[in-house]
Amino acid sequence: MSRLTRRSFLVTGIAVGAVAGVPAMANAGSDPTLESAASLTSRGLQTDPFTLGVASGDPDANGFVIWTRLAPQPLAEDGLGGMPGRRFSVDWQVYGDESGRHVVRRGVAQAAPEWGHSVHVELNGLSADRDYWYRFKVGHYVSPMGRARTAPHASSYGSGLAMAFVSCAQYEHGYFTAYGRLAEEHPDLILHLGDYQYEYRRDTYTIPGGNIRHHEGPETESLANYRQRHAQYKTDPDLQAAHAAAPWLVVWDDHELDNNWADEVPEAPQPNFLARREAAFRAYYENMPLRRESIPRGIDMQLYRRIQWGRMANFHMLDTRQYRSDQGCGDGYDDCPEAVDPARSITGAEQERWLLDGFRRSRAQWDILGQQVFFAQRDNNAGPAKVTSQDAWDGYVASRQRITQGWVDAEVRNPVVLTGDVHAHWASDLKLDYDDPTTRTVGSELVASSITTGGDGADSDPRTQPFLSINPHLKFYNNQRGYVITRIERDQLTADFKVLPKVTQAGAKAHTKATFVIEDRVPGVQQTYLRPVDPSAARTPEIDRIQEVVDLETKRP
Repeated sequence: MSRLTRRSFLVTGIAVGAVAGVPAMANAGSDPTLESAASLTSRGLQTDPFTLGVASGDPDANGFVIWTRLAPQPLAEDGLGGMPGRRFSVDWQVYGDESGRHVVRRGVAQAAPEWGHSVHVELNGLSADRDYWYRFKVGHYVSPMGRARTAPHASSYGSGLAMAFVSCAQYEHGYFTAYGRLAEEHPDLILHLGDYQYEYRRDTYTIPGGNIRHHEGPETESLANYRQRHAQYKTDPDLQAAHAAAPWLVVWDDHELDNNWADEVPEAPQPNFLARREAAFRAYYENMPLRRESIPRGIDMQLYRRIQWGRMANFHMLDTRQYRSDQGCGDGYDDCPEAVDPARSITGAEQERWLLDGFRRSRAQWDILGQQVFFAQRDNNAGPAKVTSQDAWDGYVASRQRITQGWVDAEVRNPVVLTGDVHAHWASDLKLDYDDPTTRTVGSELVASSITTGGDGADSDPRTQPFLSINPHLKFYNNQRGYVITRIERDQLTADFKVLPKVTQAGAKAHTKATFVIEDRVPGVQQTYLRPVDPSAARTPEIDRIQEVVDLETKRP
């Protein structure tokens, strides 16, 4: 996105104020604790504070959130990004054109040290179903330009939606090239389904041959640690490009806090876990384009929410970490009786009621669940014993059954579950009874591979993958890194599974490994394209063995 000068920012603002009657910017000098633009350079802000880029998120038909965070020294150990411990005024403008000549909104926001000098501006009163652009200014510094988009009006289907979804970006395991390639696709909306950043100290979670890049600082436990880690990730130019390309809908998984946490229970005993959770939640809000409803309150944060894209789609964004029962059977893959305990839940009772009510009220063409962990049953054992991951919905069978039955009872037109977490591409049919493959299909699941986590991975032939023969409702698997981009229209949803041959080298090109279609009122996935295996990208047929897949997904250092 283009970077414009301070002069052009000011000139366009003055012109619109005179011609279109836009209100003048607020007077920053009225608050003695708020730095005015004229005094910035004399009070220590002598380098560009926009090192973390810009972002937008949570769009509706009237507007969206725009975000930035001031950090002239983003990797500062104290987590303050090199900012003085005072508030600053940040000018912002929203444009109706990419050149930045037509200003439609402008104002001044406050960047406060207690919120990491982050800025969240919620825009309303904009036109539905159209692109907008935005940027910020502090003193002599002007941010990059970002693009946002409003949703169609509630009664309109719009002209179709280009939606992408991603997950699992371990900075140390490779370059974020996939984010850059995604930005080049110019989607209307991007969903991030968790593991946006990882908590480990340097070289704790490694890939064969050694990590490509290194985390700064210790394992994240304090607010300063989490702020520094988020800042390190956001300095990546490919991630900045993806944020600037389109509005995001974000939800977390485990690594935004700590591996495999469940509600108030850490994976391993930690006397300071609740303080750590509070710090992680605060830093997450500071660094994401979220609305004020998601401002954390102590150890709690409202992250599950519903975003309506006109009549075309409802996005039910779930939180399967904050309210879940602790994982059963030591969080392993053994045949686990706790998995079928009806008292256990992955969503918690209140979120489950909210979701089922959303199904009953929905009149959308597509109801899409944006969530974290594998939804369909995925049995690792060809014998009679059922061996599944207790960290996924397989560990909460009653939760899955109630939610699946809920959309069936509500006669949801087209239920689709989107998933991250497992560092590989998958596509599957969803059932009410996975043990009887002859029962009808009642939904579809699409799973995005990681951006980098696990390193390069390898190309693989899904026809030889044992998981698919053990679980006939699973239709596709590929172990390369990448993202999924979809085209959502009234008659079908088309999903292209994009992969990169390498992430341990920067600049790889992305290509489509497979394409699946979900037709209106025809639950289940239908493959329409599969690219043959590239021998140069496949290390060995052993990559298709079940145990190796399981090992790649345990995520335990």
